[in-house]
Amino acid sequence: MDFMKMMSKAKEMQAKMASLQDELATIEVTGTSGGGLVAVTITGKGELRNVKIDPSLLKPEEAEIVEDLIVAAHRDAHGRAEAAIAEKLAEMTGGMGLPSGFKLPF
Repeated sequence: MDFMKMMSKAKEMQAKMASLQDELATIEVTGTSGGGLVAVTITGKGELRNVKIDPSLLKPEEAEIVEDLIVAAHRDAHGRAEAAIAEKLAEMTGGMGLPSGFKLPF
C-alpha cells in the first residue's frame, strides 16, 4: 500500500472519529427494568439524562427495590448505547477490517 494513501486514510479516520465523538453526545438511549416500571435515559457517552419511576413503586418500604431497578435500567441503557456506538462505528469504518471487540476510548 502506498504510504501517502495510508496517511490520507489515517487522517480521514481521525476526522471521522472526532465527528463520531461529537455525535455520541447527541445519541440518547433509554433502558428499562421491572417491566417498564423504571426507565433511565443516557447519552452515547454514558451521561445519565433522565430517570422515570412509576408512582406505584414510590413506597418507603420499597426504596431498596427502586434503587436496584434504577441500577438495572441504567445497565440496560448502557448496553443499548454500546450497541448504537458499535453500529455507528461499523458504518463509519465499513470494511477497514478493525479487530472484533474494538472499542473507542470514550
